[in-house]
Amino acid sequence: MTESSAPPPSRRPTGRDVARLAGVSQATVSLVFSGAEAGQRVSEATRERVREAARTLGYRPQAAGRQLRLGRSGMILLAVPNILGPFFGRVLVGVHEEAGKHGLAVVVSSGWGSATLAEAATTSRFDGLLLCSPDDSQLGALPADTPVVFLDADPALADPGTGRTRPTVELDVAGGMRAAVEHLTALGHRRIGHLRSTHSAYTFRVRQAAFEAATEGLEVLELGVTLNEGQRAARSAAHQLLSRQDRPRAVVCDDDVVASGLYQAAAELGLRIPADVSVVGIDNIPVADLLAPPLTTVDLPGEELGRTGVAALAALLRGEPVPPVAPLATGLVLRSSTRPAQ
Repeated sequence: MTESSAPPPSRRPTGRDVARLAGVSQATVSLVFSGAEAGQRVSEATRERVREAARTLGYRPQAAGRQLRLGRSGMILLAVPNILGPFFGRVLVGVHEEAGKHGLAVVVSSGWGSATLAEAATTSRFDGLLLCSPDDSQLGALPADTPVVFLDADPALADPGTGRTRPTVELDVAGGMRAAVEHLTALGHRRIGHLRSTHSAYTFRVRQAAFEAATEGLEVLELGVTLNEGQRAARSAAHQLLSRQDRPRAVVCDDDVVASGLYQAAAELGLRIPADVSVVGIDNIPVADLLAPPLTTVDLPGEELGRTGVAALAALLRGEPVPPVAPLATGLVLRSSTRPAQ
């Protein structure tokens, strides 16, 4: 691709310009940006060459005409429990990356109950839905013909009307929780605290079950935290836990925001991390590496979750079957917030 192939700066680039720069026909350019199943007849190498030419020229396909032909809006909805939750920012990065490859725009929102989601699905505002970490209030009946992919959700979720399961991309949060507890027990801790979410989402039920299984035979102290109330609620619960005369010397937190609240409570109580209390979080959001000391935490691959979910949804929109997806691997990121028991 050469600079001389670009159109004059005063003119908006066209599909013909993209075709000339990529060395393909205009019909091929139309297929690549149609979002239709017919576009799959174009090889991946050619599609990428066309996209690269479009990026170089600043070309934007005429979405309105294309969507009218396809009977689609070109938009998908990503519904998350809390739009301010840092983990969902990681998911959104992956969703946007993959959506761009399929010519889809993303709308993200939170606080959607089952009735509102059903309405969104039937008004043609969105071509498909991504429901991330859904809670019980979002699991009502969605129209059977609505393309829906669940993220970080129960793979056994079934449509109440048809009994068929919906495509689901799951995280191995159980494996991550086991890794967190095993790390602490390997350091000699036998009394372990747990600041657990009171949220009804499947992901937190799995964390709780995995924690209980991993700590069988150990002494456990638990307190619930309302995650939607953020760091303030976490700090309050952590203050209660760490003020106990029999306080634990190691604590697992259901996410990194809760862990940051525990850091605040520990500082207020004059406790040092990890000298007085070891801490492990879950999520691996950016703040984990900024805490002092940096937080040992379970990495949940939010970006991969988003990319995989959009790829599955795009396949549904093309009318293709979506095979089951293996749970995405999680892993413990060792930093400086834990130490051997004394």
